[in-house]
Amino acid sequence: MANATTASPAMMANPASERIAPKRLFAFIIMVFGMFMSILDIQIVSASLSEIQAGLSASSSEVSWVQTAYLIAEVIAIPLSGFLSRALGTRLLFAISAAGFTVSSLLCGFATTIEEMILWRALQGFLGAGMIPTVFASAYTVFPRSKFHIVGPIIGLVATLAPTIGPTVGGYITDLMSWNWLFFINVVPGIAITLGVIALVDFDEPHFELLDRFDWWGLLFMAGFLGTLEYVLEEGPQYEWMQDTSVAICAWIGAISAIAFFWRVFTAAEPIVNLRTFSNRNFAIGCVLQFCIGIGLYGLTYIYPRYLAEVRGYSALMIGETMFVSGITMFLVAPLVGRLMVKLDMRYMIAFGLIVFAIGSYQMTWITRDYDFYELLVPQILRGIGMMFAMVPTNNIALGTLAPDRVKNASGLFNLMRNLGGAVGLAVINTVLNDRTDLHITRLQERVTWGNATATETLTMLMQKFQGLGDSTLMAMKQLSQIVHRQAVVMSFGDAFFVLTVFYLGLSLLVMLLKKPASLAGGGDAH
Repeated sequence: MANATTASPAMMANPASERIAPKRLFAFIIMVFGMFMSILDIQIVSASLSEIQAGLSASSSEVSWVQTAYLIAEVIAIPLSGFLSRALGTRLLFAISAAGFTVSSLLCGFATTIEEMILWRALQGFLGAGMIPTVFASAYTVFPRSKFHIVGPIIGLVATLAPTIGPTVGGYITDLMSWNWLFFINVVPGIAITLGVIALVDFDEPHFELLDRFDWWGLLFMAGFLGTLEYVLEEGPQYEWMQDTSVAICAWIGAISAIAFFWRVFTAAEPIVNLRTFSNRNFAIGCVLQFCIGIGLYGLTYIYPRYLAEVRGYSALMIGETMFVSGITMFLVAPLVGRLMVKLDMRYMIAFGLIVFAIGSYQMTWITRDYDFYELLVPQILRGIGMMFAMVPTNNIALGTLAPDRVKNASGLFNLMRNLGGAVGLAVINTVLNDRTDLHITRLQERVTWGNATATETLTMLMQKFQGLGDSTLMAMKQLSQIVHRQAVVMSFGDAFFVLTVFYLGLSLLVMLLKKPASLAGGGDAH
């Protein structure tokens, strides 16, 4: 028999009807577009930071805050959305998020200084973040359980596709118009989404009385904890972690805030987030899987473009066109995943996805400086297949078996785990790339000596090439040093892919700890 924690929210919220009302489905699709815009905006800007830097006359360290400010604000707002969704209701919260995101997008486009841009980007991240967990919560409370295999792939596809095609979209927009249009392009859809949600969404009722018990101390401690954690993970790898004063100070603030936050969550009458949801085993393990999937989702969206830019010398547009393979794969695989979820044990689907993802990463461990579109084709297809097979069933197992009154809060925590996983993934990948590049440079320099016939031949050939253009010996030595450095960088990329391979193979074993979820076809609940 189903108990309170594993009862299907949809069955309880909508017991009479197994049919999706067209109005309700259309309202949900409008919300999905809002979520797509919010997630896309992280990566759409990353491909064009150099253009924004030039346009605002900013330094490279200043322009990185265009991304960091958005991510820090978003990571604070996502868990907060659970409380606000219960207090304000889905319609009001989503309309405020969409409208705020639209206005701040417009302000970003009109920014004339880097300080203005950072302020508006933080506001854009904070206000837009509420759309993401609200869509996840609505998917698992509004629709009957027998329809989860339809709505699950939709939100899974958006959550994975948006970061993947972000560099492509950003490259095209910047190339065709200017960087300002990365933000202006949000305005018309944002207005349409806001009006559509106000007119059509009627999923639940607000409980404004909850606002009287809003835990301001909890918000302050959570902002201190998550904000500094995001900063440390973003900035740590390039500044040697605790050797940098600002990173060290933020780490201390984060540690103290974390202690205060966890104390407050377990003692406040109405905590800002309810961590007791982690007592549900499938939700807790689902969050761990979501965290680890975030490492691969955002990690590979970072590592592929970095290789193509640094080693191959690709432009943002060329990188986007190369990366588009994964996006097409995800789009084609999503309906198949939905169909299979009705027929197969979702735990095996997750394991299959993680193993396929690992195989795709393993193929990249042999990377050379000559890897181009066709060498990256199969690994990117495997990455797309693996990501969809891993993420969509994980969403269903984690959120689809919770009681409806717990889903809103749980959705915020669940989406937070994906973002934190992405932040940790980027920090680990950057650290691996930096450390292994240094190691490989040292080892290669030990081998590139006068006693090495290949090195001597290469140096002689380069000296002949630069003959008559100046000091040919010095120029040849510089060129040889660049070749050694580039080879060390390529080898470090291979090491990073190997780390991801081992990690995801190991992670596939974690699936065995999940309880077998109910069959979507039967519409019953987990036992």
